[in-house]
Amino acid sequence: MPDLSHGDDVAAVNSLRSAVMRLSRRLKHQRVDESLSPTEMSVLGTLSLCGRATPGELARKEHVQPPSMTRIVALLEAKGLVRLEPHPEDRRQKVVTRTEQAETMLEESRRKRNAFLATLVEDLDEDEWAKLRAAAPVLEKLAHL
Repeated sequence: MPDLSHGDDVAAVNSLRSAVMRLSRRLKHQRVDESLSPTEMSVLGTLSLCGRATPGELARKEHVQPPSMTRIVALLEAKGLVRLEPHPEDRRQKVVTRTEQAETMLEESRRKRNAFLATLVEDLDEDEWAKLRAAAPVLEKLAHL
């Protein structure tokens, strides 16, 4: 556990926060479709991982209020990127699924962002690259806590 009263741990947490935020900003600029907001892209990414979800489930996963998610889903549906289908057990609810168009766009976006990261890691030496590969699962875990 980090000891946030200890200078080295405080510095490490601060450095990690700053680096993740800066890298995230740079990755957000590597978009395929400029008409989608980062939040809309995130919702599509979540649907890509989970397959389908109700708007309420998406709101919880994306840490937004349900009315906001309802608006986001409506925008994505109007763009042909998601479908709303009847919930199999609760007729009052809908289930959101991504369309083939959304999956194609997400794949293009992943390719572009992966290529961008690949150019960045070319500047790392072998030891730095090994450390980054080892840190990737830990960063993934932090992203999903």
